[in-house]
Amino acid sequence: PASCRCGSVSGGFEHLRRALQREEESERRRALRLNLRMVMKHPMNQLPYRLCGWCEFINSSLWSSGLAVQSKFEEIRKSNQAAAQRLVESHFSSSSSDEDDNSIDDGDHKEGKRGKILASTFTTYTNQTGGDATGLQRTGQYVSDLFQSGALTCLICIASVKRTQAVWSCSSCFSLFHLPCIQKWAKDSVFLVSSVTDEDFGQKQHPWPCPKCRAEYPPSATPNRYTCYCGKLQDPPADPWLVPHSCGSICQKELKPACGHTCLLLCHPGPCPPCPKMVSVSCLCGKAQPLPRRCSNKAWSCQQPCGKLLLCKQHTCSQPCHTECAPCPRVSVQKCVCGREKSERPCASPRWTCQQVCGAPLSCGNHTCEEVCCDGDCPPCPRSISRTCPCGKTKSSLPCTEEVQPCGDTCDRRLACLKHTCSMRCHRGSCETCRQEVEKECRCGRYRKQMPCHKEYLCDSKCPKTRNCQRHQCRRKCCPGNCPPCDQSCGRTLGCRNHKCPSVCHQGSCYPCPESVEVRCTCGSTVLVVPCGRERTTKPPRCKEACRCPPSCHHPTREAHRCHPGTCPPCKQPCLLPLSGCSHTCPQPCHDVVLVKSQQVHLAGPWEQPSEPAFVKKALPCPPCQVPIPTACFGEHEVSPVPCHRQGRFSCKRPCGRPLTCSNHSCSRECHLVNSGNPCEVCEESCSKPRPSGCPHSCPRPCHPGACPPCSQMIRQRCHCKISLLYVECTKLTAADEQTKEALSSCNNQCPKELSCGHRCKQVCHPGVCEETCQQKVKLRCPCKRIKKEVLCSLSAQFAVECDDICREQQKKVSQV
Repeated sequence: PASCRCGSVSGGFEHLRRALQREEESERRRALRLNLRMVMKHPMNQLPYRLCGWCEFINSSLWSSGLAVQSKFEEIRKSNQAAAQRLVESHFSSSSSDEDDNSIDDGDHKEGKRGKILASTFTTYTNQTGGDATGLQRTGQYVSDLFQSGALTCLICIASVKRTQAVWSCSSCFSLFHLPCIQKWAKDSVFLVSSVTDEDFGQKQHPWPCPKCRAEYPPSATPNRYTCYCGKLQDPPADPWLVPHSCGSICQKELKPACGHTCLLLCHPGPCPPCPKMVSVSCLCGKAQPLPRRCSNKAWSCQQPCGKLLLCKQHTCSQPCHTECAPCPRVSVQKCVCGREKSERPCASPRWTCQQVCGAPLSCGNHTCEEVCCDGDCPPCPRSISRTCPCGKTKSSLPCTEEVQPCGDTCDRRLACLKHTCSMRCHRGSCETCRQEVEKECRCGRYRKQMPCHKEYLCDSKCPKTRNCQRHQCRRKCCPGNCPPCDQSCGRTLGCRNHKCPSVCHQGSCYPCPESVEVRCTCGSTVLVVPCGRERTTKPPRCKEACRCPPSCHHPTREAHRCHPGTCPPCKQPCLLPLSGCSHTCPQPCHDVVLVKSQQVHLAGPWEQPSEPAFVKKALPCPPCQVPIPTACFGEHEVSPVPCHRQGRFSCKRPCGRPLTCSNHSCSRECHLVNSGNPCEVCEESCSKPRPSGCPHSCPRPCHPGACPPCSQMIRQRCHCKISLLYVECTKLTAADEQTKEALSSCNNQCPKELSCGHRCKQVCHPGVCEETCQQKVKLRCPCKRIKKEVLCSLSAQFAVECDDICREQQKKVSQV
């Protein structure tokens, strides 16, 4: 979408204003205020951007002012966009954190989801151990802390570690730090160590320590990229169904102590658990048969006596099965080194001296050995070797019984100052102190003075240089430039804002506060230990105990719910207070303490922004009684429930239905109360009573009570044979029976219909189908036509006339002719 020149997609200066209200840090607040002021000064003319409402207003009002140039505005715009991006990222990271929820249902849902993630992480391990998770307690605590809001804190910036932030984990204490924080920490630590002395600054590769456990890392180990815990995936994405900052694959780190196996858990924080694999190993002494054991606990003892010969070569080891035999615990009589004395001593230390001087004659024959309890041959006489005078100028080969005398020459040995020589004659012992007067330079090199050579010259000038802490002056007398480290206490307030730095004064940022603070829930039964200074922004831990706050309404107890921070949820119990005007109680939820939106203050103009609505707690009155009371309507058509506060007869909106004076119709008015002043309506319709069966005429009288008079009109209809028109009185026709009706509908002429045989029906005009029994007589002849007979037409099909003997003789004669 098109963006405004103020750096926001929509909203204009309102976006910067709200960001300024939300910002708490003074430096960033000043930067945002400066950006807002610079954006408002710019005319923003001739720019290919779509302006928001605020920017268009400023553009039109400052079109001719020209207060800033294009380059300055571009710089401010980029700064605004960077600030907006930081705000969006901080909002996203805060919204993606695992915040605690006061509702029990949502908490149970999160607990179930967390259990599924933990189970999927530990499944590969528990499959090897048959479901035993005793070795996962320490690792499980690290994983559980990732899901606990406020449990993980970066000790450098004292801020929560979000699941969407780049982190680094210490391989010794497994603490998590923000990647930019640990990078700055490593850089500052190396710089401070290098700057202690000027000689090796920047020359040596000094290690940097972990902020928590002080484990040292070389400079090459400074993290420069964000990886998962096992190091396989760079920039792992935030997956809600995986452990935060995890790649989701198997860890495969080498286990410690090294056993040849790798970790089976999914990528996880904290230490790897003990090896769960089964191996076949023998006992510690190797005598028993190999047994299957857990690799992490494969050392086992068969409890049989060891029996190995100890170092004393006299006794055997009686301890049960073990790896290395301990020193012999027994006591035996042993000779000293020279063999003169015997004593009972532990077998573990057989060599000892008796503290007697050897006294054996040396090879010179004049002196004896002066060593204590020596073993073997005595050393040669120390005086039999070539000797010199005390100054070392004259050599002599006198026998060992005579002493070498001083030579009488000047000693000339180098004195302690290493510049002059001894001026005394050759002598025994150490030389005298150098007392020559020399011109000496003080240690700082400012002044010179004549003084004895053995004395050091220190001037009274104090060093004005700043010590390595960059805060205090050296102030040491006659300092040569290598100022000692500052020995004063730092005393600066730590990041926790509660304690001061107890370390010696130093340069750079102080170490994080080592103290820990307990954050308790409302009832105090659940405790969360966080670094000092984090207690102000850490939410209390989720507690599974019941809330102990007293009720704030008229009910004696609250509804059962878990311990929670802040105010208790509104009471949802039924009010049950007696209502006024009836004997019922209020069934609505408790309304003693209800949040009601306060009335908004009228704004003075469009330049004022409406503030967020304020809510105040009020006690609302009980609503009208809604208990249904069965009540009949005015016309008593129905009995319906009516709320108690509106109890009374009512109109059901149906037609009245009461019979009118004609006794044929009912009142069509809406259901009403009948009285002397409100009677039912008068019937104005014609008679609509049903006529006798077959009468198509209506009653000529208006609607009346009783029976209608007989119908006197004539009905014109055709006869049964449809030839003649007959006029019959309606009363006779409707009152006659079926036989009479047929007679009245007949024209009394012969039926004109033909039968199937071709003859005309002989019956009088009748309804329905004619009878097929024809009574007409027909003549039948024999085949030779000589004999003929008369029979009924209906029976002609049953008779046949045959030729007789006469007919046959005639036929014979005819054939002969």
